[in-house]
Amino acid sequence: MTENLSHPASTAPENGQIITRFGADFLVETADAELLRCTARRKLDHLACGDYVQWERQAQGNAAITAMLPRRNVLERPDFRGRLRPIAANIDLLIVVASWQPAPIWETLDRYLIAANRLPADVLLVFNKADLRQSLASTEAETCLAEYQRIGIPILHVSAKQQQGIQPILEAIQGRTAIVVGQSGVGKSSLAMQLLPETDIRVGTISETGEGRHTTTSATLYRLPSGGSLIDSPGVRDFGLTGMDFATLETGFPEFRPFLGECRFHNCTHNHEPNCAIKAAVQAGQLPPRRFARYLSLLANI
Repeated sequence: MTENLSHPASTAPENGQIITRFGADFLVETADAELLRCTARRKLDHLACGDYVQWERQAQGNAAITAMLPRRNVLERPDFRGRLRPIAANIDLLIVVASWQPAPIWETLDRYLIAANRLPADVLLVFNKADLRQSLASTEAETCLAEYQRIGIPILHVSAKQQQGIQPILEAIQGRTAIVVGQSGVGKSSLAMQLLPETDIRVGTISETGEGRHTTTSATLYRLPSGGSLIDSPGVRDFGLTGMDFATLETGFPEFRPFLGECRFHNCTHNHEPNCAIKAAVQAGQLPPRRFARYLSLLANI
């Protein structure tokens, strides 16, 4: 009688969620909260942190992702070749972190707000390093910040290193999946450390030029003890919206909505056309002028 040396068959597929990516491999959290390092089929190369997947144990003893479950949304950015790559998926809340050092780049913040609208996801603007506000915030910067408040963007002022203002962020996340995004050096990883004090998240320092260094190399999902999940993402100096069309831009400025449909031309771009309701609202003080100027800047790049 010949001995059977074959390996046992693969197990039935199970569901899990991608926690992070290691090159061609993925760390998957199973339904039983077990963490498994998995390979994926080549056609699943577009998988990202936060994706829900099917996986199975292989006959050789390792584990493999066999399918991606439907996404609610995905946040993407261009790679160095200009091709869109997913950063994270299935996001409920976009936490946009800014600071007073390095100074906020307002057009970049606008791009994050447009991205949140396109996902769609709720947005929370967190200004870190609140202790530097009095000494570094210019009158112009305060005016720009007030325009966000005027259009209803929720804003929290915190100081991650001083552990101030953290609880309201936890309350905003509770029960949801949030992603932390923002310019390099604004303190995203410092903020994540305060939200996840038991987790080892590397923190960089501001360089002498005032620009930050990247500290996180791959988006990673963490479970919060207070409920919900937090995704810590790579630093993004210039958040691109490759492939943005006019409709995405226009709807990304929610303050325009009460005036849409009132322009003389149905295809008005709110730039050079006569009898534009948006331009009239800006001139009448009904819309924030600095936000409108940045809208025109973004429009010129479509």
